[in-house]
Amino acid sequence: MALWMLAWVAIVILPACQARLVPRVSFPSGSSGRLLSRFDSPTIGNTTTLLLSHDGETLFVGARDAVISLDVSQPGVMELKRKLDWFPTTKDLDDCSMKGKVKTDCPNFIRVLQFLNSTHMYTCGTFAFSPRCTYIDSQTFNLVFGPSGKPDEGRGRCPYDPYQRNTAIIVGERDSLQRAGGDGELYTGTVADYRGNRPVISRYLSEGNHIDLKLDDTLGWLEDPTFISSTFIPSEEKVYFFFSEEGREYDFIEKFTVSRIAQVCTSDIGGQRTLQRRWTTFSKAQLLCQAEKELPYNVLQDIVTLPPPDGASDDETLFYGIFTSQWSVNSGKSAVCAFRLGDIKKIFSGNYKVLNRDTLRWSTRVQEKVANPGECGLHNASDSDLRFVKENFLADESVLPIGKGLALVSPDQSYSKITAQRTRGANGKDYTVLLLLTESGFLHKVVLLDQGPHIIEEVQVFQQPQAVKNLLLSISKGMVFVGTSDGVLGVPTSNCSYYWSCAECVLSRDPFCAWDPNRKACADVTSIPADAGQDVDGANVVEMCKVTTITPRAKFGQHKPPTESCPPGEQVLVSLNEVVTLRCPEASKLASVHWERPNSRISPELYLQRSDGSLRFLATPVTLGHYLCFSTESGYQQTLALYTVKQNSGGASTGTGAGAGAGAALTTPATTPTRPSSQSTVKGVGPGPKTEAPKPTLFWRRPDATITFNTDRKFTGVNRPRLDQDVEKLEPAEGRSYFQELVAVSLMLALALCVILMGALYALRQKCRGKSGPQVCPRRDSEAGSLREQDPLTRSPSPTAAATGNKRKGLAQNGLVQNGLVHGKAPSAKNGSPRGSNGHLPNTPM
Repeated sequence: MALWMLAWVAIVILPACQARLVPRVSFPSGSSGRLLSRFDSPTIGNTTTLLLSHDGETLFVGARDAVISLDVSQPGVMELKRKLDWFPTTKDLDDCSMKGKVKTDCPNFIRVLQFLNSTHMYTCGTFAFSPRCTYIDSQTFNLVFGPSGKPDEGRGRCPYDPYQRNTAIIVGERDSLQRAGGDGELYTGTVADYRGNRPVISRYLSEGNHIDLKLDDTLGWLEDPTFISSTFIPSEEKVYFFFSEEGREYDFIEKFTVSRIAQVCTSDIGGQRTLQRRWTTFSKAQLLCQAEKELPYNVLQDIVTLPPPDGASDDETLFYGIFTSQWSVNSGKSAVCAFRLGDIKKIFSGNYKVLNRDTLRWSTRVQEKVANPGECGLHNASDSDLRFVKENFLADESVLPIGKGLALVSPDQSYSKITAQRTRGANGKDYTVLLLLTESGFLHKVVLLDQGPHIIEEVQVFQQPQAVKNLLLSISKGMVFVGTSDGVLGVPTSNCSYYWSCAECVLSRDPFCAWDPNRKACADVTSIPADAGQDVDGANVVEMCKVTTITPRAKFGQHKPPTESCPPGEQVLVSLNEVVTLRCPEASKLASVHWERPNSRISPELYLQRSDGSLRFLATPVTLGHYLCFSTESGYQQTLALYTVKQNSGGASTGTGAGAGAGAALTTPATTPTRPSSQSTVKGVGPGPKTEAPKPTLFWRRPDATITFNTDRKFTGVNRPRLDQDVEKLEPAEGRSYFQELVAVSLMLALALCVILMGALYALRQKCRGKSGPQVCPRRDSEAGSLREQDPLTRSPSPTAAATGNKRKGLAQNGLVQNGLVHGKAPSAKNGSPRGSNGHLPNTPM
């Protein structure tokens, strides 16, 4: 039982305690701090298939019923050059509807767009659930049909369903053009039937001694796969396919998804008798993205190839993939794992599993290998060798990630697309930068460090969820293009000019950016000749910038030029009893913000620091004076804002020390923008009537209002502090609401009802006790005086009996008769206190 508990803690509790990755800087859509280039058109939709020209000047985009070319030669500009319409006929659309498909899914969605050679492109589209392929002249941007004079059949080259994922790559491109279409060969992973039940990996457009190949449909080489990506490694002469599928080698009750990598040789021409026109070099292995003592992230979402560094072996080629999990314990999480080509080759050269055709179960082969599955050149092998590779195509071991762990895991972000780049920092060290697209529409820029990943920034690229998206990185242009259903965006990979100081430039930990001491600006590290201020690993500001303090920003949301001198502080004029809001510009989401006052303390009884870092308080003689906002990040503290709060000349007398007035903490909520405001000052100033020095008041803290009582205890009602015009402008989302007054009136009404109810219950209780008490008949004084009392312990006459009898009449008149002091016999008195027969006070429960 104890072992099960430990396993449950390791699987469930520990992953939940993972640190949350927070982007240091966030840029919402339309932010002036991150300028993007964008193309959209009301007549062009589903611009999700991207292809950049070799010179980087033109971006070709496959859209719905069209292929377009965009001019991206100028930074920040994306203009339409040409549009090539290619849409189904009315008959094709009617046939699609007759098949039971939704009309909006019947247009021609371009899903394949590749360069065939230097003069032509090859493209395929769903074409009303009847895939078609054709050629495009890159110079004239016109459609070019084959010898038949019409588009080619697209079955096996393009999916039928526009929402079904596929992959395609052209290999063997040559400059010579012998016919329309050239000499490139198309390698695809998709489905080959209308229902999507026949997944295939195929080769088309073969020439010479090459022939078109595909997988044998009857072998079960693929188990309901979802194709993700493909890449070509020239040194290996292999094309690698990445996909997810059902793992039949695992004997689970429910369907278990696994991530795969498969390989085929470009020199494969099929067997002579066995496996004719079929792959002889196909083999696959599992990609295992799993952290220690955790369930695996088994569903592959996207993967990208990162070439090796200059001078390194091709075995150092890395594949960075996004993985999610089908297990509820990891629901909503995304993990990034990196796999090395050398490790993949080792797995493919090892042992293979064998499938028992009778029991449909997999097992590890124990006998000697007749041939090496996946080895190039097997098309000349014997029939027995080909039968062996035909049954042994699943590698026995799984490919483990680098370091046998996760490169990144995000517990609260669902990533869908990835691209990667290797760049060199100012210290000569290479850093890997990942660009990750979230399902919520943000592009995360992440640098992988030895101590863990660091999210440099996030940029919102679209606001509505997108079903099909694409990322295309251009290292030469320093741009990443995002294809969405609504348009195409160009996002620069670096944003160095955003950081206004040396400290901010170093704290960003962006390997693309460094501080130029000569220009006094944050710039691209490649443009700085020497002494570049950059510390990606440690963010040591003091060492890089040779400073210990830094002046505040002059204006919120605006970046001060290096030559501009910073003012000593912003002056804020207020009236007494006005709400003051001092805003601190958000330099980083990773920094902690705090406020200070010279020679004074910011107590929580008088001040409220909100989650956005702003400080709120009520203007009183005590709260006037100087305020400083600091941020602390990576052990470095910098001043972000200085204020001097003064009283209006038309108001009451000012006071900066401990005055006679009393302040109160105000907790009125406000909606503030996520980024710093563009106003230079934020004031709590209102017209306000002239008043004398306020009387001392007593405040009752409540989230939305302040109930004020005068010192003479006369109730004056609910007084909601009036927000000045500047604050109202900064917080337009609040609007006018009477919720505070409603809550206050409800509380007072409830209090009054409670008082009335308690009074009624008390009166009723007194009445009931009067009816249930013992009734004593009036006696004459002589009879009253003749009564003899006995001590309850000795049963002897009490010496105080006479005195008690003389006072019985007075006690009866005072109502004490009902309490048992006069009823036949009187209780004993000790030390002057009347007691009952049990030794306790009368009517007092034990």
